Amino acid sequence: MVRLPLLLPLLAVLAAAAPLPGDQDRESVQAWRATRQGRVLPLKEIERRVVPMMKGAQYIGFDLELPSGVYTLKFLKNGNVIWVDVDGRSGKILGQTGR
Repeated sequence: MVRLPLLLPLLAVLAAAAPLPGDQDRESVQAWRATRQGRVLPLKEIERRVVPMMKGAQYIGFDLELPSGVYTLKFLKNGNVIWVDVDGRSGKILGQTGR
């Protein structure tokens, strides 16, 4: 049996680590605004340039880091995760991590 005093600190840590409701919505709005304002290329354009280069890899998603404007596209290939960083302003690949 877990005692309540022992469980409370664990719950506090988990709650602090979880995003607040609306955080993802706020990030989506910021990304949309950056695209509309021409500060970064649209995701579809970045995907059009990068995904075909990753032959044999499954595209699993992306992140957009603001204000730097760096997209990180994530792929899975042979059980390994590959991250490709792309300059959102130019579409130029900045680097790749993983195999």
